[in-house]
Amino acid sequence: MATGNAAATPRDNWGSKLGFVMAAAGSAVGLGNIWKFPYTAGENGGGAFVLIYLAFVIVIGFSVMLTEFAIGRHTSRAAVGSFKTTDRRWSFVGIIGVLSGLLIMGFYPVVGGWALAYIPKVATGLLDNPQDIGESFGGFISNPTQPLLWMAAYFILNIVIVSKGISGGIEKAGKILMPLLFLILVVVAVKGLSLPGASAGLEFLFKPDFSKVDSHVVLAALGQAFFSLSLGMGCMITYGSYLKKKENLVQTTGMVVGMDTAVALLAGIAMFPAMFAFNMEPAAGPGLVFVVVPQLFAEMGHIGLLFALMFFIGLTVAALTSSVSLLEVVVSYLIDEKGMKRVNAVLSASAVMAVMCIFASLSLGGIGPKLFDTGVFDIFDLLTDKVFLAVGGMLICIFAGWRLNRVDLEKEITNNGKIAFPLFGLWYNLVKYVIPVAVAVVACAGIISGFESGKGAIMVLAIAIIGCSALISKKL
Repeated sequence: MATGNAAATPRDNWGSKLGFVMAAAGSAVGLGNIWKFPYTAGENGGGAFVLIYLAFVIVIGFSVMLTEFAIGRHTSRAAVGSFKTTDRRWSFVGIIGVLSGLLIMGFYPVVGGWALAYIPKVATGLLDNPQDIGESFGGFISNPTQPLLWMAAYFILNIVIVSKGISGGIEKAGKILMPLLFLILVVVAVKGLSLPGASAGLEFLFKPDFSKVDSHVVLAALGQAFFSLSLGMGCMITYGSYLKKKENLVQTTGMVVGMDTAVALLAGIAMFPAMFAFNMEPAAGPGLVFVVVPQLFAEMGHIGLLFALMFFIGLTVAALTSSVSLLEVVVSYLIDEKGMKRVNAVLSASAVMAVMCIFASLSLGGIGPKLFDTGVFDIFDLLTDKVFLAVGGMLICIFAGWRLNRVDLEKEITNNGKIAFPLFGLWYNLVKYVIPVAVAVVACAGIISGFESGKGAIMVLAIAIIGCSALISKKL
């Protein structure tokens, strides 16, 4: 098998702990933090949602991420190989991760291209006519050619970074892009807080009103905590596989989770105070970033142009650090399991993803093939967001808790007893018993909501793909 040839090649490693933390945090920080967290918080009542979200991040997000890092470093293999080296019957969990990365990269660069396109759009007068911003966005994404050009430009950035490898490409990019993102969000947040009436936005975001809490809010908070950390898709297993044995997994996991959560909260602070200051609706939905936020900056006058440019540069950076890790999931599979050289693996994976992105982008203009009366963009989004990520995360925890040896796991996490982790027993029981059930609830809720919204056929397709992955894994 090609795996043997790949194993003989020296495996790339992160050059430094800081580089790994920045890259892993970059993987976790993405469009979900900048646009999904604020509008999800807005739709679910603000403060109470945020408090529940933070509790889930600390308990579940940290635990699952630590599990993925431990599995990846323990085996020194990426998504599929990490399971296959322990028990080939579990290879299908890695296959789900690779499929998730592939499907997300079938539409994510399209949105990344939008963010990139909005930098020159803002610079050339988008804010001059605030009343036309919504119509402008609708016209842009439904145009058959413009979004494809920006998607291609965005994709080239991904290819260049991932082709240079772990320490030479992904790590160097993370060290530059993550501090830049933090700086931009801090500056925009400070400006928002300086506006008259901004305190009402902070109160909405951080003062809990538990009368608004119901099962939907709890599930939304759990889903946001889980998905915003890039869990269940093989990214953290893949990144963990490049980690040196001396690194402190517990500490680095805490740093990555902390940075991801800080970006989400900063995004909320950057938007809500300004929205309340200008009497805008906090539950603006997914159009928040490309319609409401530009209108928000337009209200600020001339200084708004500078902050709008900074915001969309930050959004592009956040998208890029995540899509780079998703591309690496598929690339590392081709390197580890198929023995391909990195550049060839990057070009092969990117070619397939680019074709998927073309169909996804065209579907937003009503062009291109449909399945079950649903466009390609929405199909990829539904398959991953509603099913694959939650099921993948649940199976990873079951694998760690029920298939891996507890002693081996403790040795991996404590570096053979050199690093103290007094909460290991609590963490292990959470991973083994509690988290699989909690994530299963999210997965079931996602599938049910899919059926309720008339997308039942796609939910059945997702379940069928998972079943096929299990059958294929037996032949790997």
